[in-house]
Amino acid sequence: MTDAVEQTPAPETHLPKTYAPVEVEARRYAKWVADGRFKAADDSDREPYAIVIPPPNVTGQLHLGHALDHTLIDTLVRRERMRGKEALFLPGTDHAGISTQNVVERQLADKEGLSRHDLGREAFVDKVWEWKDVYHERITSQMKKIGDGVDWDRERFTLDDGLSSAVQTMFKRMYDDGMIYRAERIINWCPRCMTALSDIEVEHQEDAGELVSMRYGEGDASIVVATTRLETMLGDTAVAVHPDDERYRHLLGTTVEVPFTGRRIPIVADSHVDPEFGTGAVKVTPAHDPNDFAIGQRHGLESILIMDERGVITAHGPFQGLDRFEARSAIAAALRAEGRITAEKRPYMHAVGHCERCDTTVEPRLSKQWFVKVERLAKSAGDAVRSGETKIHPPEMEKRFFSWVDNLLDWCISRQLWWGHRIPIWYGPNGEEVCVGPGESAPEGYVQDPDVLDTWFSSGLWPFSTFGWPEDTKALEKFYPTAVLVTGWDIIFFWVVRMMMFGTYAMGRAPFGEVFLHGLIRDKHGKKMSKSSGNGIDPLEVVDQYGADALRFMLARDANPGADSIASIELAEVARNFCNKLWNGTRFALMSGATVEGDLPSDPSLVDRWILSRLSRTVEGVDAHLEQYEFAKAMDLLYHFAWDDVFDWYLELTKPVLAEGGQRAEDTRRIIGHVFDQLLRLLHPVIPFVTEELWLTLTGTEDRGDSLTVAAWPRPAGADDEAERLVGALQHLVTEVRRFRSDQGVKPSQPVPARISGLAAAGLADQEPLVRALVRLEAEAEGFAPTAELAVSDQVTVGLDTSGTIDVAAERARLEKALKVAEKELAGTTGKLGNEAFLAKAPDAVVDKIKARKATAEADIARVTAQLARLT
Repeated sequence: MTDAVEQTPAPETHLPKTYAPVEVEARRYAKWVADGRFKAADDSDREPYAIVIPPPNVTGQLHLGHALDHTLIDTLVRRERMRGKEALFLPGTDHAGISTQNVVERQLADKEGLSRHDLGREAFVDKVWEWKDVYHERITSQMKKIGDGVDWDRERFTLDDGLSSAVQTMFKRMYDDGMIYRAERIINWCPRCMTALSDIEVEHQEDAGELVSMRYGEGDASIVVATTRLETMLGDTAVAVHPDDERYRHLLGTTVEVPFTGRRIPIVADSHVDPEFGTGAVKVTPAHDPNDFAIGQRHGLESILIMDERGVITAHGPFQGLDRFEARSAIAAALRAEGRITAEKRPYMHAVGHCERCDTTVEPRLSKQWFVKVERLAKSAGDAVRSGETKIHPPEMEKRFFSWVDNLLDWCISRQLWWGHRIPIWYGPNGEEVCVGPGESAPEGYVQDPDVLDTWFSSGLWPFSTFGWPEDTKALEKFYPTAVLVTGWDIIFFWVVRMMMFGTYAMGRAPFGEVFLHGLIRDKHGKKMSKSSGNGIDPLEVVDQYGADALRFMLARDANPGADSIASIELAEVARNFCNKLWNGTRFALMSGATVEGDLPSDPSLVDRWILSRLSRTVEGVDAHLEQYEFAKAMDLLYHFAWDDVFDWYLELTKPVLAEGGQRAEDTRRIIGHVFDQLLRLLHPVIPFVTEELWLTLTGTEDRGDSLTVAAWPRPAGADDEAERLVGALQHLVTEVRRFRSDQGVKPSQPVPARISGLAAAGLADQEPLVRALVRLEAEAEGFAPTAELAVSDQVTVGLDTSGTIDVAAERARLEKALKVAEKELAGTTGKLGNEAFLAKAPDAVVDKIKARKATAEADIARVTAQLARLT
C-alpha cells in the first residue's frame, strides 16, 4: 500500500522548535551538489526529461522574473526525477551583447575616463571578459541560493568555445544555403549604442511630439505635407499622393523644391498613401523611413542619408552639425520665418521606438547589414505548432505566436559591437568575400567583417548547441528535443520563435515538445513591477528574510499558463508561515510517535481511511494540474490539504486515539508517518529545503545516504467516498457545536453536559467518544435537562445543558442589545433604499454599499434571534 523506503527505527531526537532557513539551505544545497543529486547521465536507460534554462544575461543579478522561471523549471525537473526519469535542468548564461558592452563602457568611462576606442578592440574585449567572470559568479551563486537543481557539470555560456563553434557552423551552413545575405535596408539604429537593433529590441512608447504641416513649392504648384520628424525633410526625394486623390491629380509628374536644399523632387502616385491622413500628401525620405524606403524602391528614388551614426545632421546647409532634435527645432523656426508652416499640432501623441537597453529614441536608417531569410524557417516553426509536434500552453497563446511567425520579415543579425560572436565573413583586397567555418582560415590578406552577430542568433541555438551540436554527441541523442520550454509570454518573439526556426533547420525537429508561457509579475495592486515605479522586489532579499522555500512557494502559488502573477512581501510572509506550519506539524507528528516503518494497517479507522482518501485525491489533483502547468492550482491544493486536512483536522482527530494507546494508536502512528512522508514528497519540488530536512528526520535515513531528491513520487491509492462522506458529517457536527459554544460564550476548555441523538442514523455511532472529546461534551447525568437543542442535520441533534457554564441573564441582555443595534441598522438602510429621490442622486457604489449593509443587518438579526431562542 506504500512506496515508503525501508526504514530504520524512528529517531529519538526531535526537530528544533523553530525553523531557521539560514541554518538549513546552504548546507542542504552543498550536500545535494556533492552527492551528485542533480547530475543526469547520457547513457542511462531511463526516459529523458530535459529543460534548458532561459540563460540570464551576465549584466547584474537575478530579478524576480528569473526567480519565477527557475522555480517553475526546478519544480518540474525535481518532480520528474522523483518519477524515475533521467531528469536534467541545464544551466548557463548569455553574453548579452549590447547590454554587457553598454555596462562595461559606462564603467570604463566613469572609473577611468576612457572609451572603448581608447583601448582598442582586443583590449576592450579582454576588459569585458574580466567583468563577465565577476558577474557570472554572482549569478551562479544566486541560482544556488534559490535552490536551482541544475547539473553544474553541464553549465554553458553563449561565448564558450563549444557554442562559438556552433554559431560559426550555423552561420556558414545558412550562408552556403543562400539563407544569409548582406544588403542595404532600413534598420532600427540606436545613436547611443551605435548599433543596429532588431524589431523586437525596440520598445514603442506614446511620446508627445509635434505634427507640423508645411508647404513645398509656390502658388498653385505648391503642396502641403505633414510630419512629426521635420529634420528628415533634408533627405526628401519625393512627395507621394494616392493615385485616386482628385485634389492632386494635376500635380502628378511635376516637381517641387525642398526648402533650404535647392533640390527639386517629383510628386508621385502611390497606393500606400492614406488620403484621409493629414493633407493626403506625404514627404518621402527613403533613407530614414521603412515605408518611404519601399516607396522609393517602387519609384526608383534616390536615398539620401542626412545624419551620421550619432544622429548628427550631415546634410549640407545651415543645419549641418546639429543633433537631430536640435535640427528639428531649428528647421521649424526657419520654416516659420519663411511662412511655410500652415498648421501645428502640439502636443501630438504618437508611437515612437526606443532602444530597450538605453531608452534612446531609435532612428530608422538605411544601412548595409547582414540578414537571415526567414520565410522558410518561419514556416517550419509554424508547422511544428500546427501539426502538434510542439504544444503551446495556454492554447490561446497560439494566436500570438502565429501572428508573429506568419508575418516575419527578414532578420537583421549584424550588430556594430565588439562584444559577441564576430561575423565569420572575410573580405579580400578586390572585394572578394569568403565565409570561414570552424577550423578553417581565410586567405592571407583578407580582413574580417568588424560586426558581431545579434545575441539572439547564438541563444537561438541554445536547445541543441548546449548538448554539443554540431558534434553528434550522446547528450544530444539523449536529451534533444527537450521536454518543455518555460518562459514568459513576452519573450515569445525574442527567443521562442528563434529557437524553433533554428531547431527545425539544423535538427529537423522542433527543440521542445511543449512551450509553457507564464505571465508577468505584478505587485499586489496589479501594477507591473519596475525600478522606476519603486514597487520591485529583490528575490535575494526575500530569501535572506524569509528563506528560499518561501520565495519559491510564493511564486509558484500564483503561476498559471498565460496569466500574470502577483508577488508581495505579504505573500512571502504567508509562504513563510506555511513552511513554519509544515515544520511544526511534522515536529508534532514526531513527538506523537509517527513512524514510517512497516506496512500500512490493513484495517484503518474511519479517520485514517478519510485522510488516506484525501491524500490520494491530492496526489491525483497535483499530477493533473502540473501536467497542464497549472502551478497555482497545484500549490493551492497542496496548501489546503496540508493546512486544512492534515494540520487542522487530522492531527486534531487523532489526539484522542493516541491518548488511549493500544493497537489502534499504533496503527494511527503509522498512518500519520505515511501521510507526512507523502506530503513532504509532494511538496519537495517546490519547497525543497524544508522538506528535505523534515523528511530525513522523519525517516531517520540520512546516515545511509538517502535524499528526498530521489525518493519516489507518490501515486494515488484510490479514494474512499464513504469515509470522506462520514468524516465530512463528523466535521460539520464538530464545527456546529463549537460555533454554538462560542456564540453562547462558553469557554473552549469548559465541559458541557450533552445528549447526542441520531449518530447511528448518520453512520457515526462509533464516533461519539471522538466527538465528545473534540468539543468537550460530558455524558448526560441523571436528571439531565438541556437548556438548548442544536439541530446539526436532519439526523443529528445535540441537547446541551449550559446552565452551569454561562450567566443566562447577562448573555440574554448582551444579545438583546446586539439585536437592537442590528434592527436600527436594518431600518435605516431600508429607509434609504426606499427613498426614490436618494436613489436617483446617489452613485451606484454608494447604493451598493448600503445594500451590503442591509444584508449584513438581516444576517445579524437572524443569527442573534436564533441565539436568543436557544437560551432558556
